[in-house]
Amino acid sequence: RSFDAQGFACGRITMEESFTDEPYPDLAPFLDAPVPEGDFIAENDCRRFAVAFDRKGRIGWKSDRIHDEDPGYDGAHIIEVVTEAAQKPCLAYLRSIGVSYIYAGTILEAVQKLKEIFGIDMMLLEGGSELNAAFLAEDLVDEVSLVQVPALADAKARPLFLQSQLYAADLRTYEVESDGTLLVRYDIRHEDR
Repeated sequence: RSFDAQGFACGRITMEESFTDEPYPDLAPFLDAPVPEGDFIAENDCRRFAVAFDRKGRIGWKSDRIHDEDPGYDGAHIIEVVTEAAQKPCLAYLRSIGVSYIYAGTILEAVQKLKEIFGIDMMLLEGGSELNAAFLAEDLVDEVSLVQVPALADAKARPLFLQSQLYAADLRTYEVESDGTLLVRYDIRHEDR
């Protein structure tokens, strides 16, 4: 919560696991609904945005906002980043509940649109090792903030950055909590790439 970010971003799986727990809505009423070409901006002057990288637009949102007991997430307006693979009924459904969406073929294009349309200058990547690695590969990660807890992961756990290269970083700060949790912040060295 100490970061002054206008939004947070996750991949489809992380968003579904964290913020949707109901089955995907019935798209039958939207099969023939007209969907204009291009991006759909339902709202662009929010205090905080939840950005879902969801190529096909298939997350089963029930509202245009995140509803969560954590005040860092609660009330964030949802933006779906989709590709041409998103089907019209899915987009028609998103429009009907006021979820914004933008088309982007690359991470860089998505970041540019998020800045231009929604004013997002700083965004927290909060999950999805593939998404984290894609941002890192495009030189779009300035800092890595890690919370390490005294526990071991199981065999199904995924790395923080899936299939990424080695990048140099400089230690910015660290704190050790009384329960053994370690909070570490690193600055990524951009000149080394």
